[in-house]
Amino acid sequence: MRLTGVLVTVAISLLLQTVLARYTVGVRWSVDLVLVGVIYSGLRWGPVAGMLAGTLGGLLQDLIAQDIVGVGGLTKTLIGFAVGVVGAQFVLVRPQGRVVIVAVATIVHRLMIGGLYGAIGGRAGIVWSDILIQTGLNAAVALVVFQLTESLPGALERGRANRRATLNRRRW
Repeated sequence: MRLTGVLVTVAISLLLQTVLARYTVGVRWSVDLVLVGVIYSGLRWGPVAGMLAGTLGGLLQDLIAQDIVGVGGLTKTLIGFAVGVVGAQFVLVRPQGRVVIVAVATIVHRLMIGGLYGAIGGRAGIVWSDILIQTGLNAAVALVVFQLTESLPGALERGRANRRATLNRRRW
């Protein structure tokens, strides 16, 4: 189930990132849905799943974006592992705790990417306003994703129970 969950999470986040990318080209703000998917996988299924999601998601995102292949994969792999370790050590059931993890991971991710591009000799530079905007957007998206994934199974079960109760009343 873990492997399937990780693959589905990476596929959905890459698909949504690709679809939404056309609306954010040239715009100062952007959300990194692949990073949110990596963090979700790490918190949900542990450090190995976070590493797998980070490697797959980061490398595929690098290929799609026609960027230096490996920078996104490396940074997202490290973030996925670190988030998975933190999620395994601390029981994060409240949304506020998860949002803080997403915010910190987004900032660290952007700093790592800026450092790697600076070391490689590519485009270097860290714009703090862009980092803070992306941090807020990633945290908001993650909050919605975590709330939906927690409340959706319960809502579906309540719907099934209501249908069963309705069918039982009709029979009598």
